[in-house]
Amino acid sequence: MQEERKQTARRAVLSSTKKALLTGTVALAVVAFVGAVGPFNTQVPPANAQSAETMRSAAPFSFADVVETVGPAVVSVRVRQNVQTNGDRRHSWRGEIPEFRDLPEDHPFNRFFRRFEREFGERPNRPFPRGPRRFGMGQGSGFIISEDGYLVTNHHVIENASEITVVVNGGDEYEAELIGADERTDLALLKIEGNSTFEFVEFAEDDDVRVGDWVVTMGNPFGLGGTVTAGIVSARGREIGSGPYDDFLQIDAAVNRGNSGGPAFNLNGEVIGVNTAIFSPTGGNVGIAFAIPASIARDVVADLREDGSVTRGWLGVSIQPVTGDIAESIGLDDADGALVSEVTDDSPAEEAGVEVGDAIVEVNGERINSPRDLARTIAALDPNARAELTVWRDGRERDLTVRIGELPSQMAALGRTPAPVERRSADIDGLGLSLSFAGNGEEGVLITEVDPGSEAGERGLRRGDRILQVAGSDVSSPNDVAEALTEAAESGRRTVLLLVESRDRTRFVAVNVDRS
Repeated sequence: MQEERKQTARRAVLSSTKKALLTGTVALAVVAFVGAVGPFNTQVPPANAQSAETMRSAAPFSFADVVETVGPAVVSVRVRQNVQTNGDRRHSWRGEIPEFRDLPEDHPFNRFFRRFEREFGERPNRPFPRGPRRFGMGQGSGFIISEDGYLVTNHHVIENASEITVVVNGGDEYEAELIGADERTDLALLKIEGNSTFEFVEFAEDDDVRVGDWVVTMGNPFGLGGTVTAGIVSARGREIGSGPYDDFLQIDAAVNRGNSGGPAFNLNGEVIGVNTAIFSPTGGNVGIAFAIPASIARDVVADLREDGSVTRGWLGVSIQPVTGDIAESIGLDDADGALVSEVTDDSPAEEAGVEVGDAIVEVNGERINSPRDLARTIAALDPNARAELTVWRDGRERDLTVRIGELPSQMAALGRTPAPVERRSADIDGLGLSLSFAGNGEEGVLITEVDPGSEAGERGLRRGDRILQVAGSDVSSPNDVAEALTEAAESGRRTVLLLVESRDRTRFVAVNVDRS
């Protein structure tokens, strides 16, 4: 027993000695290393190191769980529109040969055909018989927001549709009814017909959306259906010139034609925005897409569901920004507010005593920072409600009481007569053209798409060209072009001249109006 205690004590001493030797060795190694490379940096890690590591660990390894959860609520939207093909029209000779339809204007064969047609005329002088009724097709995306089949998409997706078909995640197709649409925010509410039940998604709270947050988009780009892309929220509060209520989320997830009306989700599977537009010099995705924020979509959809239209407050003024120069000239300390440039006759503003030159700086005690801010604030007020305006006039503030009017609805429910509205875009199916506003202060109407096999394609019109005049009249909107072509056709004219600017060259192009 005593011998065993001695051996145990000996082992303890040896262990202590080994530890001491190892410690000394390590210490010597450290000293040697320090002597070789200099003193260690003993700085404490930065305070945000832990938060950065937390963010890295929070980044998703996969979006599959989100997609699996929300995928059944995302749908493809197909629309059908009647298009009547017209008879008594002639084709050019080169239009009869598919291989020659898309030749460049300066191609030798084009010069040959032009000379041939000058000498022998266009296709032999016999009219085509009136063609059968055909249908124009369009497509976009949408998402279901209730178990009984209410769904949201863009107004421009279903505009002028005669039939609407919804294709759900599993491939089943349903007819859908248009409940109502709002062109000013480019939103529409549909209802799937029947008594089926559906998976649905909900809107997120805007306050929770931050620049830099992950975003997952789903939709029907190029008609492919069920496509998922991901990115981040790039910016908030973007204005893209679509109207007074611009307040878009900018995202960098890939969004293309056909994604319109589809949802942008956060990682909780909540809808933070409705994909609406892209910025692209080429027509394809370049990583800049715009979505209507959830807060706007939620309110508009609620109005549409209630009575098929959106009711907005109306003041009756034309306004512009208060620049630094203007603020200095009228004595305002800050370049805030909205400067009144025109007051509509018999409007609520006129009755309240608002004058041209007033700067509206507050509504109901809340500061107005810009014309867009004023437009949204007034629109959110109930018609017939009283509001207190604070205007800056003659170097001091004045308080005015106004009874808010009602802004006419842009689009009522299906079956109601819609008010005449200015379209941001239009398809001239007979000519094979898609048009939109030129924007950026440019004149005319921008050609956004050309069907290569159409008359417009045969006449050499290209995407990016601008139509300046139709039949000698200036045009500034897609509606102007459509109305001018309609008037020409109704007056019995078969052709009309378009003045077109293409690559800094202006030329006249004759088109057959009975197609449009």
